[in-house]
Amino acid sequence: MGILNVTPDSFSDGGRYFSYEAAVEHGLQLLSDGADILDIGGASTRPPGSDYGSGASDVTQEDEAERILPVIKAILHRVPDAIISIDTTRSMIARRAMEAGAELVNDVSAGTADPGMFETVAKQKRPIVLMHGYGPHFQKATIDEYQYQDVVREVYEFLELRIREARSAGIETVIADVGIGFAKGFRDNLRLMKEHREFEELGVSLLFGASRKSSIGKALDHPTKPEERIAASVSAAIHAVRNGARIVRVHDVRETHDAFAMLEAIESAE
Repeated sequence: MGILNVTPDSFSDGGRYFSYEAAVEHGLQLLSDGADILDIGGASTRPPGSDYGSGASDVTQEDEAERILPVIKAILHRVPDAIISIDTTRSMIARRAMEAGAELVNDVSAGTADPGMFETVAKQKRPIVLMHGYGPHFQKATIDEYQYQDVVREVYEFLELRIREARSAGIETVIADVGIGFAKGFRDNLRLMKEHREFEELGVSLLFGASRKSSIGKALDHPTKPEERIAASVSAAIHAVRNGARIVRVHDVRETHDAFAMLEAIESAE
């Protein structure tokens, strides 16, 4: 899953693909580089904390729609069989994006930010990604304040509940995301990565997204900017797939694609 942020303030590439032309060009490049899914978002979810200050700025529904709908339509006009995911917590944006051709909703609030989300996705008969760590249940001042007795168990129980709620609303295909970097400290993120296979017990496909995040940088022995975390991000993606992930959400599609291609070549050698 290639990340396309049509925003001015995303933590990794804020502003780089904010214009319509740049966003469409980058989206097409990600598909050419090997992305199976293109995840398009028009509202940053950059969390508050010591790494990113006050977090993302608010954006109106109208602005969010104006950012992403023309990009979705343009990309599908150029690549009609592209699989588009809409990264949003708003049911109106999800509905309009699906009407424009999006096939998947990626809701980082797990349906808690907008009570109409599950009904909207169910009516469209589309899959939904549910993530832990963002939305009304996680509105403390900064991510640095979160404390868990057992982060794996608590994240698991949250996702289990939200999956059950989504299915009760009529959504058939649900995907879960442990939410690396959201409402969790560095050690919590590492433990979720290490024990990622535990989440297979949820009985749904798992999405993993750690690309370029601050936890990747903190694991290294030198200071880094987000764009300097590519190799470490690829390593995390490989570990995730070997521990249950079916989808990896990444900024650097070509590098990740090539790493998996090399692994496949090695493992299939006679």
